[in-house]
Amino acid sequence: MDSTLRSPSDITHQSQDRKTKKVDAYFSADVETDGPIPGPFSILSFALVYAGSFDGRHFQRPDSYAQTLYKELKPISENFEPEALQINGLDRARLCLEGEPPEKAMTEVSRWVKGIAGKAEPVLVAYPLSFDWSWLYWYFIRFSADGSPFAYSRCFDIKTALAVKAAIPISEASRSRIDPRLRSRHPHTHHAIDDAIAQAEIFANVFEWEGVRGRTR
Repeated sequence: MDSTLRSPSDITHQSQDRKTKKVDAYFSADVETDGPIPGPFSILSFALVYAGSFDGRHFQRPDSYAQTLYKELKPISENFEPEALQINGLDRARLCLEGEPPEKAMTEVSRWVKGIAGKAEPVLVAYPLSFDWSWLYWYFIRFSADGSPFAYSRCFDIKTALAVKAAIPISEASRSRIDPRLRSRHPHTHHAIDDAIAQAEIFANVFEWEGVRGRTR
């Protein structure tokens, strides 16, 4: 996990001469679970990928998507849905024995996010946001000694951004209908790291896209 690459704190320093008060540091998230909601069901694995910075005027893609963190967690209940396991391909029985305790994992992840962000404000990115945010926020609040590095609302929904820029309803902004020019070249495998990287590339493409009506940022 390389954290020595160009960081959002660099952008923070460059923005001081423009009197920018805050800089966003984006983290693309992908969560694999054994059911639909946290509490009764469990996160089995997740990944975060540093996905860029924005100072209010300029968006900066990372030089690469090498700043990643991946976790496999011990389930917190006996409940699971077989259909969910078929999708993510994870061995839940193995994770019951070998998975990392959520308390340790979520505290470590919270500190990693803050370390990568530096003086910037961490923002969670997902497509769609609602699923990954609901799981990660619940787990951070329930298990992390430091709480959520994204506070209670610092999040960015790629699906909404695409709908606005493409001038289409949310119901038509599914990942399968993304313009080929905005898609990622990284494979979507249902492994959390692969999916988080692919999502980070889509995020950057949508963020930089001027949209069908011209620039909207």
